[in-house]
Amino acid sequence: MAITAQMVKELREKTGAGMMDCKKALTETNGDMEKAIDWLREKGIAKAAKKADRIAAEGTTLIEVDGNTAVILEVNSETDFVAKNEGFKTLVKELAAHLLKHKPATLEEALQQKMDNGTTVQDHINAAIAKIGEKLTLRRFEIVEKGDNAAFGAYLHMGGRIGVLTLLEGTTNEEVAKDVAMHIAALNPKYVSRDQVSQEEIAREREVLTQQALNEGKPENIVAKMVEGRLNKFYEDICLLEQAFVKNPDMKVRQFVESNGATVKSFVRYEVGEGIEKRQDNFAEEVMNQVRK
Repeated sequence: MAITAQMVKELREKTGAGMMDCKKALTETNGDMEKAIDWLREKGIAKAAKKADRIAAEGTTLIEVDGNTAVILEVNSETDFVAKNEGFKTLVKELAAHLLKHKPATLEEALQQKMDNGTTVQDHINAAIAKIGEKLTLRRFEIVEKGDNAAFGAYLHMGGRIGVLTLLEGTTNEEVAKDVAMHIAALNPKYVSRDQVSQEEIAREREVLTQQALNEGKPENIVAKMVEGRLNKFYEDICLLEQAFVKNPDMKVRQFVESNGATVKSFVRYEVGEGIEKRQDNFAEEVMNQVRK
């Protein structure tokens, strides 16, 4: 039978599933509303949709390496408890293996790709949501390629709360690359070197530092010199190669890397839930609200 827009709308309201999923469910069940609801439930889509507005800011990061290709990804859950669940860990490993094999360019592309079991990545995640009972999301990933005379450094801190993937060229020593990754996990630099910092960011910082010096009552003729000195401290805060190496603070990261005949090509640092506004539960208030009912 013909599937009308009204039928799709009704199914969406009943299940919270997306328009295309609802249309597909109605098509598969020949327009039978109850069977369409069951179809969505069987696929885990209805349950997943109902959880779509929840906040998933826990989870884990993972790094997998296959020869000259590596992937770092973040998968989120609603609670730290589920992040330790074996089913969740299996899902994360399956997603990492898929990303390494198929190398999608974007998150949107990744979610629509077919996995080896024939389902899309998004449907595979939805099935895990139905089983585990929490909102789960593949939040982000990055695929990194290297040459033969290069090394990946993979480091997971606190079981994956922070994940760092570094790429060093000029060496195949993975321990050196991992040491740099551990440093990045600890100090959280934004850039590899100062030449990556935009002129706009430098100008903004110089303006702030100049105003600070003037507010301190420093004479104008020495302010410029002071500002340049403070700019060096600014670079130390945000540029990896300018920082004192955590394993040996007497040398800079640049010196450590160069002493091993290497250069830092790039790094990716993920911290679980960073940038996600977490819900603040007030349990006392929640209990009182229940008591008043």
